[in-house]
Amino acid sequence: MRIQIALLLLLCFGCAVNKSDNPKMKSVFNGKNFENWIEPENNIWWTVNDGILHVKNGPDKKGSILWTEEEFEDFVVQLDFKMGDGTVDSGIFMRGDGADAPQIQIGESGSLKRDMTASPYVPKQSYPVEAEGIKDILKPKDWNTMKAQAIGNVYTVWLNGKKVMTYTMENAKLKGPIGLQLHPSREMSISFKNISVARL
Repeated sequence: MRIQIALLLLLCFGCAVNKSDNPKMKSVFNGKNFENWIEPENNIWWTVNDGILHVKNGPDKKGSILWTEEEFEDFVVQLDFKMGDGTVDSGIFMRGDGADAPQIQIGESGSLKRDMTASPYVPKQSYPVEAEGIKDILKPKDWNTMKAQAIGNVYTVWLNGKKVMTYTMENAKLKGPIGLQLHPSREMSISFKNISVARL
């Protein structure tokens, strides 16, 4: 009986590990419209064409954030991105914005004036850690795949299949929406596709 119980516990533990290692991803972008997202009022920035989400600054160079309708606790988000024209400064907001919710950078940092893709940006703290090996992994003129994970206050990022960053944040917000950023005061464009999320 004890052996049977032990085997059952091992089986359950193995299932839990496998689920964590290979979470079931669910698409949050249908490639047709803004379903699952909160389209900004008077939207002139975000468009959807042929399965791709495009964003570009308007004449006034105002910024914009496209938020998911749902909020998430522990999760992993994966998407493909391709940098467009201008000085690209974008990113993925993890559980909202503010000093307790880091943004995973895509493109050039406005403050550091260099590419900080896959590094976490935190208001008032800048970039507490820097992703490793990005120069050799990032494809500036082609599609890239980014996976960003938040479990508790630990954030992990993979770029094109390679783990490049882990960051532990004190007093982190533990629930909130996912956002895609168009930075203000820029002339830039960026495209996204294959956006999916798994709750962990």
